[in-house]
Amino acid sequence: MQGYFYALADRLAQELASGEVLNLLLDGERSDFVRLSRGRVRQAGRVQRGMLGLRLIARRRQTAFEGELSGQLDEDLTVLGAALARLREQLRYLPGDPYLMLPAEPRSSERMLDGAAPRARELIAAVLEAARGLDLVGIWASGERYAGFASSLGQRNWHASASFNLDWSCHLAGDKAVKGRYAGSAWSPAELPARMGRVREQLAVMGRPPWTPAPGRYRAYLAPAALGEILGLLGWGAFGLKSQRTGESALIRMLTEGQRLHPAVTLTEEHARGLVPDFTNEGFIKPPRVTLVESGVCRDGLASARSAAEYRTTVNAGCESVESLAMEPGTLAGTQVLEALDTGLYINDLWYTNYSDLRSCRITGMTRFACFWVEQGQIQAPVSVMRFDESLYELLGSRLLALSAERELILDASTYGGRSRRSFRLPGVLVDGLALTL
Repeated sequence: MQGYFYALADRLAQELASGEVLNLLLDGERSDFVRLSRGRVRQAGRVQRGMLGLRLIARRRQTAFEGELSGQLDEDLTVLGAALARLREQLRYLPGDPYLMLPAEPRSSERMLDGAAPRARELIAAVLEAARGLDLVGIWASGERYAGFASSLGQRNWHASASFNLDWSCHLAGDKAVKGRYAGSAWSPAELPARMGRVREQLAVMGRPPWTPAPGRYRAYLAPAALGEILGLLGWGAFGLKSQRTGESALIRMLTEGQRLHPAVTLTEEHARGLVPDFTNEGFIKPPRVTLVESGVCRDGLASARSAAEYRTTVNAGCESVESLAMEPGTLAGTQVLEALDTGLYINDLWYTNYSDLRSCRITGMTRFACFWVEQGQIQAPVSVMRFDESLYELLGSRLLALSAERELILDASTYGGRSRRSFRLPGVLVDGLALTL
């Protein structure tokens, strides 16, 4: 696909008039999908797709087109040639773009990261064996995601990475279920049975009568997936340069009033992780990492090309939402979590998170799947679904007790428009008070 993409770029560049610049952006995948329900395969298939975007630029004006490639050179060139003619006509009627920003000089790059995972047929057989007797529902997705950038100015960039993502839940009865995940680039044969074993252990507890806590504050441990739901909400805009400069960021008090998080909290955008291309849609090369929060203090915002042009700074991201967020680990060993929690809530998952007060970075949401009440380091009962409402300045600030030493890689399982590249690498967090409201 790389050679095909570059061939398209070379041929289209020959059609340009004087003063025109053409950028091509490719986004594609070769993926296997398997859907499971009630412990059986319900749907299996393979997707191969490539979406190509054209951006024509002349006299500080720009316009764009996007379409799906057929893989037949003559056919694709005919469609793209006609699209180029339409873009040229559109440019005549467009005003100049004050925030148009292009790289000062071409910088080509190539990054191809292989993954090691069993074939879907072998993997699903292993899943069904490990989940024998369980009511399992989930989805397996694996394969290669690739992206390319080509400019008529001579720049060529290519990115390809392979990954897998198994996302499932096992149901006991009604709304009682336990969530399981396993994702990454390197498959470990021992990891799936271990994770399925933990699901079985938690299902056994879910069969006990649930306990409903009264509204109030409770000592709590939030597993990485639960923390991911909170930081995922934050990541949609709080770290963007535009939202920070316009006062719309949920972290505005950190930026204007000196509010801080706990010194143990360091958050980075890890472009070097490999799942997301290391170049932007405009052809800028991203830095390996961007430090968003360092030792509890706000640092750099994510600056896309348009924001960088508006605020006269350097481009460091393709978009202003996080795509590869990581939090530095702490020292709390996984085997010591229940002992350190002592008495309180063990929260595996959250959902329906939203802001209850954006300016105060106060977030609300619901507990989900397997959440437990713990006494003296021993799990006692499942907890009924509860709503929490807490400020991040307390959750990851004044009330933070410890971060786990181990981190989990969590891949976004969504497939709308293609397999998501979004990922998190997070520890769990122990806090001395999480507010439950009902």
